[in-house]
Amino acid sequence: MPAAILYCADMLHPRRPDEHYAAEAALAAALGAPVALIDHDALTGGDTARAVARVPSGLGTAWYRGWMTTADRYAQLHRALAARGVHLATAPEQYRTAHELPGWHDAFAALTPATRWIPLGAGELPTTDALASIASRLPSGPGMVKDYVKSRKHEPEAFFVHDLADAAALREVAECFIERQGPHLAGGLVVRAFEDFAGADGRAAEARVWWVRGEPVVIGPHPDHPETVIEPDLTGVAEAVAALGCPFVTTDLAQRTDGIWRVVEAGDGQVSDFPRGTDPEPLLRALIGE
Repeated sequence: MPAAILYCADMLHPRRPDEHYAAEAALAAALGAPVALIDHDALTGGDTARAVARVPSGLGTAWYRGWMTTADRYAQLHRALAARGVHLATAPEQYRTAHELPGWHDAFAALTPATRWIPLGAGELPTTDALASIASRLPSGPGMVKDYVKSRKHEPEAFFVHDLADAAALREVAECFIERQGPHLAGGLVVRAFEDFAGADGRAAEARVWWVRGEPVVIGPHPDHPETVIEPDLTGVAEAVAALGCPFVTTDLAQRTDGIWRVVEAGDGQVSDFPRGTDPEPLLRALIGE
């Protein structure tokens, strides 16, 4: 039996897939996959019984393809579906590993900018000493901050640090980022060494690679720049994906100004956005088992 795919329902039309996923869901169904709907608002609110109410019992193996959710909410979703005879192919611990930077970092350490992090609760600020300790273990020069999942890369004042050795500047950027993330701060604060990926036009060209059970089934542009066509060098990446041990992941790669390709982000493929204009059929066939 083909694996099922569970999409987020449209908020206003709960019997339909969310418009963002509608075309992909229609193609998945045309390829023979059972398709069912998850109420993402209910999932976010912790009402997992309502979140899975439209998922038929006994679907067997399934993948989630929808909006991001926390690792804790994903674990609740996994349990609620299992009680209905629906088994997400990505286990909760695998989701956390691929979704949160501390989970995937070690597998990709040689391929990604130098990184340190501090666990924090929403609204909690790191001490100056904790930030200084992190900075001291990173290369000198510029850096950036984010949380375990997201950055605010389009807001320089909440993202970019001109000199990690400048403790006051690092604290100012970190506090700005944490304040703007508010209750959505994921896991803690991450500080990374800055590497220059700017192309001739001043913009980094990124590729997103979709891996299913260790195989790169789609190599395409990053969703932020779906018109970009680039061919990344995947040297060492397949080995890192294998070491990660997760069945469905994405890797975002960018070419540094010295020509070296680097992994700038990894993620769980279930909650990774697919670029417009790229054919999702190879990905869907890999997921449903064709």
